[in-house]
Parts: sequence; C-alpha cells; structure tokens
Amino acid sequence: MKITFIIDPIRGLDPGHDTSVALMEAAQELGHEVWITEPRYLSVAESKAWAEVRPIRLFPVELLGERWVPPIPWFECGESQRVLLESMDAVFIRPDPPVDTAYLFATYILDYLDPQKTLVINSPAGLRLANEKMYALQFPQAIPQTIVTHEKALIRDFVGRLGSAVLKPLGGKAGEGILFLEAGDRNLNSLIEISTHQGRLPVMIQAYIPEAQEGDKRIILLAGEPIGAVNRVPTGSEFRSNMAVGGRVVHTEITPRERDICAQLAPALARDGLVFVGIDVIGGYLTEVNVTSPTGVREIDRLDGTKLGRQVIEWLAAQSSPGRSGPL
Repeated sequence: MKITFIIDPIRGLDPGHDTSVALMEAAQELGHEVWITEPRYLSVAESKAWAEVRPIRLFPVELLGERWVPPIPWFECGESQRVLLESMDAVFIRPDPPVDTAYLFATYILDYLDPQKTLVINSPAGLRLANEKMYALQFPQAIPQTIVTHEKALIRDFVGRLGSAVLKPLGGKAGEGILFLEAGDRNLNSLIEISTHQGRLPVMIQAYIPEAQEGDKRIILLAGEPIGAVNRVPTGSEFRSNMAVGGRVVHTEITPRERDICAQLAPALARDGLVFVGIDVIGGYLTEVNVTSPTGVREIDRLDGTKLGRQVIEWLAAQSSPGRSGPL
C-alpha cells in the first residue's frame, strides 16, 4: 500500500510519544510506502484533491527501560512531489487541534478524494460532525450530568446544585482551559466570564467525578472495537490528568462498563466514518471522544507489550484488499 499521513511539521513531532509516528513506523515495518504532507500543501484542481507529498524513511524508536528512545536522526525525507491523493491507498488525517478555519478548509479539500479509491481515516465529514466535547452528548446513558451554554446564570445554577463541576472550552485540547468550579468560589463569575468570552461562546460544564483523582482512562477504538487503554493519573496539585500537563501513565484494564460504552458508540462511529478514535472515561463515565489525532499508542505499547500501530495498519491493509467493495 501507499499511505499518506497529513500531520503537523515532522520536526515538531516527538517520536517517543506521538501516535502518528507509531503508525508510520508500523506501516514501514509491514512493507508499505509511507508519505507525509501538511494541511497547507493540499489543493483541489480539476475537481480532485492533490497534495505536495514527501516519502519518509523512519529509524524506529527503541524501548530502553521505561522510555521509547529515538535514534538521531530518527527520519529522513525524499524530494517533494505533487500527486493526486487518489493515487494513495489510504490517507490518515492527523494534524493536532485546534479545529480552526484552516483545519476545516483542509477537510473540505479532502472531500474531493474518491472514497472508492482511497480510504480516508478519519472521514473529513465525520471530523466536521464530531466536536470532541459535543459528540459525547448523543450517548446520555454514558456521560455524567452535562450542560452546554454561554449563560452565566445557567452555569452558576448547575454548579450550585452539584457543589462542584468541570468547565471545558468546546475547542480546547490537551487539557487547555479546563477549570474546576466550586459553588462557593468568589472567582466563579470571573472564571465563567473569561471562559465564555463575556457570554459570547458556549462552554461545556460537567459534574465533577471524584474518581478523576484515580485517573482518566484513554481507550483506543479501531472500527468501533476497543484495542487498548492507558490510565492517566494527575500529579501533584493538578486536577487534570492529560499527559500534556504532566499526568503520569499507568497500566489499566478495560472494564465491562467501558466495553458497554464502546458498544454504544460503535454504530455512530461507523455511520460517521470515524475509524481510529480515542475515548476518555472517568469513573465509568464517557467524557470526550477524540477523533482528530487521538494519542496513547506509544504508552499502551510500552505498558502492555502490544503493537497497536501494527494492528491498525494490518486492519487497513485488509480494507484495501481487492475484494473490498464501496467506501469505508
């Protein structure tokens, strides 16, 4: 297969942590051609999607103790070529959020890929549908008490009834802008005003789940099936557990309740073309559905001795076989 990864600039990626690099390494190990590009190199001509792509050769990381250690250099790229993206067997869309105007325009360009010729993971239309905070709201049996609003009075009432809650910007990533709210906090009004941009932007408010101190579990789903998980535990006085803010990762198992949550999501994920997904679960409650560039593969592989990247690429190869009929 020929696989293109749409990523952020390659030199900014951390090969010991980044899931995109793990997927590219797995594809290379399995004998597939690996190409990279960035959203700014996408275009449409003659009603077809094009890209400036570069072949990449990766020098894989090595597990030394409790760390994935990359060689130096860890990659080399060939010359840039302008190609029809439909000449690729598969395209992974993996730039990190925020999902801003540039990101959305990139998904519109990718709409011009012929799904009969090229598997796109995840679906451009699905990415537009699935705000990573809002998408979970369609599964009321799985989520904690939640509201989405820009109205200060509604937020104050919600926090007052529950005593405490967590505020999340709808466009945030990696824990950015997440706040712990308490009913008696004298700064509560100011926190709400700042987060809602003086009432101009809605935010998500969720009931605080005390089990959050025991960890925020990231579960990786492939075609709706859970294939691995890692628990992210907050450190020090930080209530957030995201790896980007210092959360430590520990081994975990997927519980029956969590498998039930995955089963609830699976039909919607299939409907929306969301193949490679990371969900966040705290205390048995679904809190987010990550679809843009879900991470955690390196950590799961290190803790569990798995090869999730290889599993993803083997699944992809099976979908790209000559017997495949219709779009993914």
